[in-house]
Amino acid sequence: MEKIPMTRAGFAALEAELKKLKSEDRPAIIKAIAEAREHGDLSENAEYHSAKEKQSFIEGRIKELEGVISLADVIDPTKLSGAIKFGATVSLVDEDTDEEKTYQIVGEYEADIEAGKLNIKSPIARALIGKEEGDSVEVRTPGGERSYEVLKIEYK
Repeated sequence: MEKIPMTRAGFAALEAELKKLKSEDRPAIIKAIAEAREHGDLSENAEYHSAKEKQSFIEGRIKELEGVISLADVIDPTKLSGAIKFGATVSLVDEDTDEEKTYQIVGEYEADIEAGKLNIKSPIARALIGKEEGDSVEVRTPGGERSYEVLKIEYK
């Protein structure tokens, strides 16, 4: 199996979610199933079926998180420098609109475009890898061709 790169913060978030699922959500759903069972006929018991469905989701998510955590390759961006690579926080300017954006290049499981965390496998991140400050980058996105200039690279 291939290692999954992620930042220390991303790893901690996954561990916290796993802990919550195991210590809070799993016991709560087991209790909900027991209460629904007490209501009698299970074939027509919507509460029971809903609780069983939620239990299935929780157990699936626990297995997924355990797998991801076991394959995690935690990378500390503060120990990196130089050209853009995993963990870099990159400030860009769109050469067409002059709009500035800042992204951190992170692993697939911690990516959140709204929070400025860019999946390493995304078209923009792949185009940025290896670039230096001042470089111009052409990116083919689902919305068409975009041109960006790299303003600043930080590892924090």
